[in-house]
Amino acid sequence: MNKDEASGNWKQFKGKFKEKWGKLTDDDFTVIEGKREQLVGKIQERYGYGKDQAEKEVKDWETTNKDYRW
Repeated sequence: MNKDEASGNWKQFKGKFKEKWGKLTDDDFTVIEGKREQLVGKIQERYGYGKDQAEKEVKDWETTNKDYRW
């Protein structure tokens, strides 16, 4: 996957992320910009989850959204 494809994917799925994790702000999504570890960190920060819980949330999301590629 090239950079343009990854960017397109990010824009497409950002809305789905917002549905799942509504406490994340547009500024958070700018920081995350398609980086999985950044997403896990922001979920921890906004929801007060430990790393394991945030990681599980992202993994569960990935399982149900297999068409998204990091």
